[in-house]
Amino acid sequence: MDVEVERSPSEDTRRLIDEGLDTYNAEKAGPDNAEDLWIIARDDDRNPCGGLKGRTFYSWMFIDWLWVSPSVRGGGIGERLLVKAERVAQERGCIGAYVDTFSFQAPDFYRQSGYEEFGRIDGLPPGHACIWLKKTFAVAQKS
Repeated sequence: MDVEVERSPSEDTRRLIDEGLDTYNAEKAGPDNAEDLWIIARDDDRNPCGGLKGRTFYSWMFIDWLWVSPSVRGGGIGERLLVKAERVAQERGCIGAYVDTFSFQAPDFYRQSGYEEFGRIDGLPPGHACIWLKKTFAVAQKS
């Protein structure tokens, strides 16, 4: 058996590994119900000025990234993107959200939005930290 580094594995190889892991996970944890999530902010001319890309699976939303154009930062667009994504995640049955961000990016933004730090790697990248934050959504009481 050989174990090799492959810079560009074939599509068949990628699919085999992806499907193998998906099958294993489903056997152990049930279906993940994975679904991508894109929230886009547009200016008055309909040009994109911000966006959030995430994914919902296993009852949680992972935020891949959230970006707001420097020309409109500080105007509440990031908060609007996050609130809308959280609402969609809850509609999809999610109980919470999590994200990783660098210390020079937006950890305070997420903290102000109710996220709590649950992990970090200092020195990633050098001189900074990679920080993981999560938020558990409030569950509405049924009457």
